[in-house]
Amino acid sequence: MRIRKIGERYLIRLEPEEEVLTTLRTWAQNEDVGFAALWAIGAMRRAVVGHFNVSARTYHQIPVEEQVEVLSLMGNVARSTDGSPIVHVHVVLSRPDGTTIGGHLLEGVVAPMLEVVAMVFPETLFRRPDPTTGLTVWDL
Repeated sequence: MRIRKIGERYLIRLEPEEEVLTTLRTWAQNEDVGFAALWAIGAMRRAVVGHFNVSARTYHQIPVEEQVEVLSLMGNVARSTDGSPIVHVHVVLSRPDGTTIGGHLLEGVVAPMLEVVAMVFPETLFRRPDPTTGLTVWDL
């Protein structure tokens, strides 16, 4: 991971073989990020995206075992009740034939790079479990 800070924004380049969520959590922990908006483009050699099943209250996992372009990655960083960073992102991935797949990013391995823009906000936002949905949501 390479980082450049410009004001309250960070330009973060993830390198080959870095796992997206782990690397962004490390960045958020190291920079003491309490809340940030994220967006990115790049590519991955493997990913797992999820689709939330409201009835079962679980994510259906969809493995992507091929080189894909990251057409869009959007999300945010907040903090859990124990203070650790939670990275919540959704992606749209393009396969070699141009078809796309998208969903909640559960895992992604970068190849050859991922360019992330992060806008950090001055206050911390926490996520708390929501008993109604089973999701961990913003505590507003």
